[in-house]
Amino acid sequence: MNDLSMTTDLESTLQPLKTHLGITAPMLLNNVDTDQIIPSREMKRVSKKGLSKGLFAGQRYLPNEKNERQQNPDFILNQPPYNKATILLSRENFGCGSSREHAVWAMLEFGFKAIIAESFGSIFRTNCLRNGILPITLGADIISQLHKEVVNDPSNNKINIDVINKTVTSPSSNSFSFELESHFQEMLIGGLDFISLTLKREKQINSFIQQDKKNRSWAHLK
Repeated sequence: MNDLSMTTDLESTLQPLKTHLGITAPMLLNNVDTDQIIPSREMKRVSKKGLSKGLFAGQRYLPNEKNERQQNPDFILNQPPYNKATILLSRENFGCGSSREHAVWAMLEFGFKAIIAESFGSIFRTNCLRNGILPITLGADIISQLHKEVVNDPSNNKINIDVINKTVTSPSSNSFSFELESHFQEMLIGGLDFISLTLKREKQINSFIQQDKKNRSWAHLK
């Protein structure tokens, strides 16, 4: 048996993200925190499934005495075609606040593939990348330009994202580069989580272990 055994239950369930063309919903606000993305009262499930119902619950639903879900028609994600958006456009410090990973899970289940913002909460950004959502940082002027292009007929004026070449292309074919760490790029393109990324190096890891057993046999005594 190998020192590092591979089991099917460790296989990643993430979908590869190489390129994506999608409807973009503008939410041009600063400091959209994780409590807005999914309020704590919506995190009562023991699995990731069903969390999308609580996405932006504070704005998405109207308050009522019976505590029933009644959609707020003024909220952007309730308005066609934005209710089918797969890209979110925002401003500074998106995903700030608590480190709850539920915020990313809710966005992923809703259908978001990418978020374009001026900046991100650091933990939220990492959680996105670990779960298959691409957080793209672009300048304020570029985001304003993208907003102007997509807001008129968003079903046809879609944004194209190329993870391989690390570019965002606007409906008018203007292209903008973004930064992405190589290991996160590999994870997104391959649909990998950290476990499956590690298992890709199984041969190298086992080779190191075998060599270490020769060099430091005492460290491997049971």
